[in-house]
Amino acid sequence: MRVGLIARDPGHPVLAAAAELLVRRGCRVEVVAPEGSSEPPADVYLLKARTPQALALAGELERRGAIVVNSAEATELCQDRVRMAELALGSGLPFATTVAAGRLTELVDPAYPFVVKSRHSRRHDLVALVDGPARLRELAGRWPEEEVVIQPYVPGSGWDQKLWVVDGQVFAARRRSELSSGDGGSADTGEWEPSAGLAALALRVGEVFGLQVYGVDLLDGAAEPVIVDVNAFPGVRGRPGAPEALAGLALRVAAERGRTGVPLG
Repeated sequence: MRVGLIARDPGHPVLAAAAELLVRRGCRVEVVAPEGSSEPPADVYLLKARTPQALALAGELERRGAIVVNSAEATELCQDRVRMAELALGSGLPFATTVAAGRLTELVDPAYPFVVKSRHSRRHDLVALVDGPARLRELAGRWPEEEVVIQPYVPGSGWDQKLWVVDGQVFAARRRSELSSGDGGSADTGEWEPSAGLAALALRVGEVFGLQVYGVDLLDGAAEPVIVDVNAFPGVRGRPGAPEALAGLALRVAAERGRTGVPLG
């Protein structure tokens, strides 16, 4: 069985660990650059990169009959925060109200405070709390051409609840919110066990968005669950069992399509 990794950084800890597990099971693992090609197509691809080139490659591979996890369509949907919010809210998920706002320089008399985010999700995109005109002018000067969305500011604890799902297995942590001061979301409080209701909500997100590897960001401290973002194929760093779940997913989807003789047990 051949497994392709469409990734900028195949050395990412979870991806590399999953690849090693697959090799031990007798699979051939190949790294495919997002702007590259794979001839002939592998049995299964894990789509970690989310650049336009990676999405185009994944779409072409799917048209040629390859299995891609997550699909190019589902991954692309999660890159547009307007479409993401529309799908979530239309499906009854408790997603934060999200409004397309054009460019920051085009905002007139907004209601402060509010949260502004890049419309198109990507690494190092814009996510900030705007608490007044001075902050808005500062961000507009730094991001003058950025297409953005705005969300109402919901006071929280300064932490985000991070839920990651890999093939139906839920992993979780609490991390500093990008809206808080300090380390900008890098600190991890360690183990955190979500309630059964939150775990079920995370699984429902995957059903709605057609995702098998994804992350769900929730406000911590809100009276009711509020989803603020959905990410296709996040890092899931430091979560025991995540590499095993990812390797198992690749084997399972290939077996369901009759693509592998590798035993699942």
